[in-house]
Amino acid sequence: MKPTIVWFKRDLRWTDHAPLVEAAKRGPIVALWVYESVQWREPDAAAQHLCFANECLRELAEWCGEQGGALLRMQGDMIECLQRLRERFGAFYLVSHEETGNGWSYERDKAVASWCLANEVAWTEFPNNAVVRRLDSRDRWTQHWNRRMSNPPLDAPIHLRFAPLPFESVGELSPGELGVQGRDKPQRMLGGRSVALGLLASFLEERGQHYRSEMSSPVTAASACSRLSPHLAWGALSIRECVYALLGRREELRALPRDAQPPGFLASIKSFEGRLHWHCHFVQKLEDEPAIEFRNVHRGFDGLRNEVEAIDALSDAERVRYVAWCDGKTGFPFVDACMRSLHATGWINFRMRAMLMSFASYNLWLHWRLTGLHLAREFTDFEPGIHWSQSQMQSGVTGINTVRIYNVVKQSIDQDPSGTFIRQWVPELAHLDDRTIHTPWLANVSRETYPAPIVDHMQSMREAKEKIYGARRSRAVKEEAKRVYEKHGSRNPARDVRTRVPKRVSAPQFSIQASLFETEI
Repeated sequence: MKPTIVWFKRDLRWTDHAPLVEAAKRGPIVALWVYESVQWREPDAAAQHLCFANECLRELAEWCGEQGGALLRMQGDMIECLQRLRERFGAFYLVSHEETGNGWSYERDKAVASWCLANEVAWTEFPNNAVVRRLDSRDRWTQHWNRRMSNPPLDAPIHLRFAPLPFESVGELSPGELGVQGRDKPQRMLGGRSVALGLLASFLEERGQHYRSEMSSPVTAASACSRLSPHLAWGALSIRECVYALLGRREELRALPRDAQPPGFLASIKSFEGRLHWHCHFVQKLEDEPAIEFRNVHRGFDGLRNEVEAIDALSDAERVRYVAWCDGKTGFPFVDACMRSLHATGWINFRMRAMLMSFASYNLWLHWRLTGLHLAREFTDFEPGIHWSQSQMQSGVTGINTVRIYNVVKQSIDQDPSGTFIRQWVPELAHLDDRTIHTPWLANVSRETYPAPIVDHMQSMREAKEKIYGARRSRAVKEEAKRVYEKHGSRNPARDVRTRVPKRVSAPQFSIQASLFETEI
């Protein structure tokens, strides 16, 4: 019988895995993972991503072994690996999930489709989460999401037959062996499905009670947020599994007497459910328009900033601002604390992510593509669809979203009033009192101890507003905003799906609080 090759990509699980279930029905299978060297040399790849994926792969390999088989690891170009399998097996089937990844994976998948067609290999792709390939209208997207999430997760297949491996599997490859830039992060989250399931359980049972009120401050978010985002990004857990567990927990809470219900838990679960929905909503944007990874979704904002993605192409002044932002040495303690925390852990809560991008785009007037690539490498949970949509949204170039420019000093006082987070990550300011730690330039702190602010934050905010709103007043920009909304705008499920663009294009607005930057979940 022809074997079925199950190609694992960013779906490193065995439960709620439609390609694996389908392959089990057909006959003998080969579970395949390919270390594609070019993938790991892309500018958005980092050592921590590979290390996290390797931890997920270890558990996937263990599960295959428990089923009487093995995970075949290969290294090289995907087409070359498929050709080797073709030479060894002859005919075979290929199954996988659809992937909404970066530009490289998009081109890779098109090349795989062409190879399969030329070699008479039937390749079946299955939807992943609630992203819809070839979506005809955003008006019906919510219906698709509800339909996908209404069924319970697929059980792992229990009657598997593994085909003998055609050749020896390569071992686990390290970042150094694949030429991945940077180093693994010392305090990042661990990968693996068992870790993901533990996080989901602890969040729904206890940690998530105050999620709604505590997710905005980095002081409380680390424990109050689910911390599932990297596991969702690498597919150790599916969105549907989270939804199913969430609904079960909500029923448990509702069954309790009102006075026995943990205060705020139901409201937090509602917020979490909404953000699972937003997760797919943002990935859908990249699925519908892959070019938004590289260019403004609203072309009316082209040329507004220096649109480069290489440091060498920056002006001297831009390079100074960019390096200070990357290194956490901007002279604004809360901004620097967030960036330094991110360097060490690979995680920061959603509001602080939005603030970091807002500060870079507005106060420092840097283009989102360059700063977005830096953050992509910093985020363990880098999810291209969410990341690039949000990078543009927080930079004011979508044309349909409210322009939100963070006052970083106000955010510092609001989200870290006692300076706890700042003292942890900017220890050179630990001696300052709770008030002056937010504005050390007013406390005559030596510049040898801590740098002066790299910009005047109030003046740079005013100048950014003038530039952004000046562009938005253009008739051409307003007309283009209608197209952007039709293609990407959020639809209110309670609104008649036949309703088109509102008379005022500014109506469909996202607030920062209602947006999603990977780790809001």
